[in-house]
Amino acid sequence: MMNFSFLSVFGAVFMIFCGLWSFISYNKHLLNSLLSLEFMMLGVFWLLSLQLSMVGSEIYISLFFLTLAVCEGALGLSLLVLIVRSHGNDYFKSFNLLEC
Repeated sequence: MMNFSFLSVFGAVFMIFCGLWSFISYNKHLLNSLLSLEFMMLGVFWLLSLQLSMVGSEIYISLFFLTLAVCEGALGLSLLVLIVRSHGNDYFKSFNLLEC
């Protein structure tokens, strides 16, 4: 019978690879890219929490990581709102690097 910790680690690594795959393959919209990045951060947080619980050390490092991931998500959403207001949509093909 498989160990629960092995299944949890496998699930976290699977989440990271699924987020990476969606980040690479579905890059038409900025919102899809931001959601896949957040999904990868959730998988890394899960893996970090599992590792720290197995070691038996304090869990404050994972809470600090979760706080940084939430700040990254808020920054991404604010950039998304700024881009939608300035360009009208979130398609990557409509962004022009020569515009200010």
